[in-house]
Amino acid sequence: VPEALDLVQSGDYIVTGLGPAEGRAFLSELHTIADRVENIMVSNCLSMGAYDFMVNPAYKNTFRTESWFFTPALRKAQPNGNVSFIYNHLHLSAYKRLCYRKPDIYVGICSMPDKHGYVSLSVSNTYEKQMIQNAKTVILECNPNAPRTFGDVQIHSTDVDYMIQVDYPLPELADVEPNEKDRIIGKYIADMIHDGDCIQLGIGAIPDATGMALKSKHDLGIHTEMFTDSMVELIQCGAVNNSKKQIHRGKSVTTFAYGSQRIYDYIDDNPAIELLPVEYVNNPEVICKNDNMISINAALEVDLWGQVCAESVGTKHMSGSGGQIDYVRGACQSKGGKSFIAFTSTAKGGTISKIKPILTPGAVCTTSKNDVDYIVTEYGIAHLRGESLGERARQLIAIAHPDFRDELRFEAKKRGIMI
Repeated sequence: VPEALDLVQSGDYIVTGLGPAEGRAFLSELHTIADRVENIMVSNCLSMGAYDFMVNPAYKNTFRTESWFFTPALRKAQPNGNVSFIYNHLHLSAYKRLCYRKPDIYVGICSMPDKHGYVSLSVSNTYEKQMIQNAKTVILECNPNAPRTFGDVQIHSTDVDYMIQVDYPLPELADVEPNEKDRIIGKYIADMIHDGDCIQLGIGAIPDATGMALKSKHDLGIHTEMFTDSMVELIQCGAVNNSKKQIHRGKSVTTFAYGSQRIYDYIDDNPAIELLPVEYVNNPEVICKNDNMISINAALEVDLWGQVCAESVGTKHMSGSGGQIDYVRGACQSKGGKSFIAFTSTAKGGTISKIKPILTPGAVCTTSKNDVDYIVTEYGIAHLRGESLGERARQLIAIAHPDFRDELRFEAKKRGIMI
């Protein structure tokens, strides 16, 4: 690692891999060169570590961090003033960033070289290969715990400037057991999914609950941004075989994998799982090529117009847009496709309704009123695609928590939305 850090010069722009694909050994030591460099910018996405260069205010004048997707560590660091969010549709994340600036250094993980000298970029092909192809210097942490995956993730060792030999376990996503409300929502959605449909699941308890509710289905396909534990379960139980897909038939297509060790073990040397670039996988024009495409994602709040906030609480940024709108649009353009935005109806112990007359001031609109399709809570499903504002309000109020329905009706009538 010290030799790799010697490559960093003042003014450099460093890009690291997404989530478990980031270069943890390099990033853990980056702060140690603060006495000899200045004006370093690091771009990350779904960062797993609370690295000193990023969270310690002592280094805020040396290092800036700009992220495509916030995590707890980034939220904690943001008040320091040197952490900022990169707005994006995920399928355009690499392209738009490269229009802004090409990286001086890319650092991420890879699998061990095979007998031909090729390594795999392992758990993510979101933007990693594109950044590698545009970076002045490529540093890869070669990790025996990194699964060797298939798709468009192979790079020859001769195209890597420096390899660091490491041996750390990949970060795992904490298992969140779905509660009763999550399971109710999951069943509502599963009941609207048919044998042979193609699915995308987002991150969180509700998508996981939906996945578990799909185990009785047959001939499902997977075309997804994130490959999850519930997808492994669906494949192994026989619900998913990808036999009815219009593109990549017989293959589960994804752009990154993140979850338990079970996922990493499953995708290792598994040619049935293809990790393809996010500019392809998340492109709505590609997503819709599969008929009966089903997109399932979460939200923090929705207003009576159907505007969806999935990434901030007021002005406080919590996560990111990710690929939500990519899949909302792709699923809605698919023949027979459906897009679901799902969440429990209240927050903070039932004291706050997540269905609101208007979004919280300052809240980010992730999915627009023009793109939204189905909204789901534990009280039912609202189908908003093609509906008028008045009808949207009626349907959304009907699936809000009963304690807030009178207030929502009052606010809707006050604004002239309903009579």
